[in-house]
Amino acid sequence: MSKPAAFLGVETSLSGRRWTGLSAEQDRLAEALLQETGLPDALCRVLARRGVAPGAAESFLAPTLRDSLPNPQTLLDMEPASARLVSAVNRQERIAVFADYDVDGGASAALLQWWLRALNHSATIYVPDRIDEGYGPNPAAMQALAAGHNLILCVDCGTLSHEAIAAAKGCDVVILDHHLGSETLPDALAVVNPNRQDESGELAHLCAASVVFLTLVAANTLLRAAGRSTPDLMQLLDLVALATVADVAPLIGVNRALVRQGLKIMGYRARPGLRALADAARLDTAPSSYHLGFVLGPRINAGGRIGQADLGARLLSTADEHEASALAERLGVLNEERREIETRVRAAALEQAEARGLDGPLVWAAGEGWHPGVVGIVASRLKEATNRPAVVIGFDGNEGKGSGRSVAGIDLGASVQRLATEGLLVKGGGHKMAAGLTVAKDRLEEAMERLGALLARQGADKMGPRDLRLDGIVMPGAVQPDLIAQIDSAGPFGASAPAPRFALPDMAIGYAKRVGESHLKLNAKAIDGSRIDAIAFGAFESPLGDRLANAGSSRFHLAGRLEINTWGGRQSVQLVLEDAASSV
Repeated sequence: MSKPAAFLGVETSLSGRRWTGLSAEQDRLAEALLQETGLPDALCRVLARRGVAPGAAESFLAPTLRDSLPNPQTLLDMEPASARLVSAVNRQERIAVFADYDVDGGASAALLQWWLRALNHSATIYVPDRIDEGYGPNPAAMQALAAGHNLILCVDCGTLSHEAIAAAKGCDVVILDHHLGSETLPDALAVVNPNRQDESGELAHLCAASVVFLTLVAANTLLRAAGRSTPDLMQLLDLVALATVADVAPLIGVNRALVRQGLKIMGYRARPGLRALADAARLDTAPSSYHLGFVLGPRINAGGRIGQADLGARLLSTADEHEASALAERLGVLNEERREIETRVRAAALEQAEARGLDGPLVWAAGEGWHPGVVGIVASRLKEATNRPAVVIGFDGNEGKGSGRSVAGIDLGASVQRLATEGLLVKGGGHKMAAGLTVAKDRLEEAMERLGALLARQGADKMGPRDLRLDGIVMPGAVQPDLIAQIDSAGPFGASAPAPRFALPDMAIGYAKRVGESHLKLNAKAIDGSRIDAIAFGAFESPLGDRLANAGSSRFHLAGRLEINTWGGRQSVQLVLEDAASSV
């Protein structure tokens, strides 16, 4: 089958990418949507990209949890898990929450704490230190928690922790997780995990916080059946939305409704920790999925990466305004430190990976003293730069802790778990798009070669530069705040639901100036005389910046995302420019 024609004929853009538009089938669907719904053409093309039929457009644009929330009991072990939680509340038993140190773990712990408080109860929250204890439950910590508690809830971890769960003698353990499970499960009272080997896989896209939320839905049902009043779970959706986006869970199915509703709740600024965090980040607009993933999420993660591991969970759990402000300020400082560390490690990792070669099925780098808290972020940067699965490992002596990130269509977690099973790794696991691992220095080369071979079987060695997928063409005169708001109604956008991108054809560059170290701000004019402002972040890190800054009389097709820019209380439209190509 021949490759479809490049969009606007752009085979190689200024950033080296091929532009692609909707398929012929999607074009026909967009036309049907336009005729049957009367929605704007740009929005119809966005819906067509997502396969939304005309009859389903209205419900897609206004998703409700009532329609999309699954029955919690469809998850294995949900009945004993929720029953044990309710029993612990009714008996006022001592409850501990063992949480992962990332946003998903912190939000999961906070969900349980807020729910318990509404029932005049509380839990001990324990978050392991990334460096001293590593990921997930460990025998010493579980044994200590079991000695002082009746029930331990492991959230965003535990599915592979057989030895640690066994160490919790005399205490019931319930695991609420989403990481890929092995053929055997730990000896826990319940393991609720949509990625268990014996699950259907229909809810595999849930993050741990969503699994916790469904557990609370089931628990509320039991409480109501016993005649008790129940906490308002809708008010907890800000935490679920934050975790879903920050953990890069696909924004499909129920995830989309959870995030959409959660953003509305977050907009009320009722949770002290999130309000303090937004204020510290100088976030003065209504929150979006972008803010969750790139503004708030990294600050919460900073504690677990390079600081005190439980800071994020404490921030999201606190009801005290002063404590929230202090924690948000501390996390902001740690996030700046994290950025500096990341910059150094990224430069060294990229240099090493380039020397090894960037055209194989796996891009990887390893170094002595690389902080384990930033290797995941650096792996993401390598993945984005090469469109290949990437692994970055930091060694401390003879043992290295690493993190990997994958690209669409390549299951990294399963391959890493197989390496652990084969004995090439000390331990390892994860899910399709991300994985963690521990490896001995003398097995490093062998392990990475084997991992590359497993990924090559999935086609990772055949990945080329990413095409830039565009939803259609717009003219500057048509881009008004109302249109952007309508396009945004097809969101939220994120993993598996990329933000719509449009091309503005045959534009002249009116003025262009460098902003900061590497950004480009410009104004562009169309053939019909209409204009639009644009910002290209990091433009001078590629040929894009210099070429557009010195455009002269040349004309270009511009491509990127449309957004509403708020400044000084005024709104204007703006193109977030991602690519350009000569229009000649």
